[in-house]
Amino acid sequence: MEVAEALSEWDYGVYEGRTTDQIRADRPGWELFADGCPGGESLAEVARRVSVLIERLRSDAALDGAPVLVFAHAHVLRVMTALWADFGAEAGRALPFETGKLGVLGWSHTDPALVAWNL
Repeated sequence: MEVAEALSEWDYGVYEGRTTDQIRADRPGWELFADGCPGGESLAEVARRVSVLIERLRSDAALDGAPVLVFAHAHVLRVMTALWADFGAEAGRALPFETGKLGVLGWSHTDPALVAWNL
């Protein structure tokens, strides 16, 4: 087992512990993937750190095609999935991920793919 800092929870800064509805009461129209969090991380910052892990997973000869189990908070996994499938990090907003569900990333021939979601 390895703890990958790249999969740390999105840093919500001053919004930590607040719901979307609570944030929007003060900031109408706020959207995590577009606006990020004051004092926390932007989407670009989360994408940068997750991209490093994805590159490692795609190129690590030690894995030799072996399955890898990744566990993290939903928002980070949404970004990772969007990047894995080459959708662009902002596409993570269209990948709602329910608590306790599984997602499967893999390949369609030689292309990275989203194989299954919210299982």
